[in-house]
Amino acid sequence: MDYQAMYQQKLTTADEAVKVVKSGDWVDYGWCTNTVDALDKALAKRTDELKDINLRGGILLKPLAVFEREDAGEHFTWNSWHMGGIERKAIAKGFSFYSPIRYSELPRYYRDSQTPPDVAMLQVAPMDEHGYFNLGPSPSHAMACIRSAKKVIVEVNQNMPICLGGFDNCVSINDVDLIVEGSNTDLYELGGGGAATDIDHAVAKYIVDEIPDGACLQLGIGGMPNAVGSLIAESDLKDLGVHTEMYVDAYVDLAMAGKVTCMKKNIDRGRQVFAFAAGTQKLYDYLDDNPACMAAPISYTNDIRTIAAIDNFVSINNAVDVDLYGQVNGETAGTKQISGAGGQQDFVLGAYLSKGGKSFICLSSTHADKDGTLHSRIRPTLQNGSVVTDTRVNTMYVVTEYGCVCLKGLTVWERAEKLISIAHPDFREELIREAEKQKIWYPHNRR
Repeated sequence: MDYQAMYQQKLTTADEAVKVVKSGDWVDYGWCTNTVDALDKALAKRTDELKDINLRGGILLKPLAVFEREDAGEHFTWNSWHMGGIERKAIAKGFSFYSPIRYSELPRYYRDSQTPPDVAMLQVAPMDEHGYFNLGPSPSHAMACIRSAKKVIVEVNQNMPICLGGFDNCVSINDVDLIVEGSNTDLYELGGGGAATDIDHAVAKYIVDEIPDGACLQLGIGGMPNAVGSLIAESDLKDLGVHTEMYVDAYVDLAMAGKVTCMKKNIDRGRQVFAFAAGTQKLYDYLDDNPACMAAPISYTNDIRTIAAIDNFVSINNAVDVDLYGQVNGETAGTKQISGAGGQQDFVLGAYLSKGGKSFICLSSTHADKDGTLHSRIRPTLQNGSVVTDTRVNTMYVVTEYGCVCLKGLTVWERAEKLISIAHPDFREELIREAEKQKIWYPHNRR
């Protein structure tokens, strides 16, 4: 088959390609690093011609051109599988909305969708000699989206790293309707949420002390997980594995420090497995054509059965707050959407089922509001409107800078006692009084 001839037949400009979009369409925009750029700018030019366009994607690394106009919400709605800072600003303007998910199920959502994509467009690497476009660092749910879409447009970026699989990490030219050669910009970078603080390091130390040699790691993004990565890199731990939804810079540092071999993994031995990646250029360079890394769909990486099959699986995720019952909110501040559920529940459940596995929910004991007033992140009950990301029966370890406690199998009064013991000292008496009101403070509990 002459793939180059087929390529030329399907090749067009971004302005021509977006003419397939009609008012009322659902248009998938890619995910994280493969969110479109040239096609986004071309669609923005058609703003006045279009209305009721539902765009769908998540974890935006740069503002979209379709967001720029003041009247953007009269033409476009952004429906996000996972919110970031850019999308939170769009929420405030009234045209961005969160789509609650259990991340491992996302490919099935597309297969069974009531609103399948009319158009799917995403950035890819250049076509290879076999007629395939690599999906780069974001295979995630891309192939499920492509297979369910009526029209598929790929935007080729020469700077997209080639991420080896796995499976469902490439799309055939046979499944593509239109090809656009993009602006070949460098991938947008995502930092680690700022430098790790003393509190982050204190939390990280408690967690690192619980990690055995040969453990398989899942780290979330942010200061605390990155601090864990830094401490592991400086530790005596060895033969660690990686199996995660999101691949971040901390893993590169661990690999370069010789801590990651993946040779103790029960499955995918020798491979660092991930569903999508975002970070600095260092990360993109490391992933490019690297056989030590394996890009796979989210329905595999986050499947509880996959996670549970890996011995000594260690899952580390952040939280906004935790209540005295052990309910974890990892995504909202009251009714304000901050991020999303993502795969946190998948890994909390899978790590517990793993032989020797542990899941950690980490958070600082307090946060300060705009006027500097401190508030406890361990609360009597979750704030009104806050979402339960992990139910109390699934929560295992909770860690603050004041300690690490395991809640599995404990009564409500034991949970209250354990959680209050790792709350900030200034709030412990108040939390005890609230626990007493809620009838979850046993008279023999220590004060």
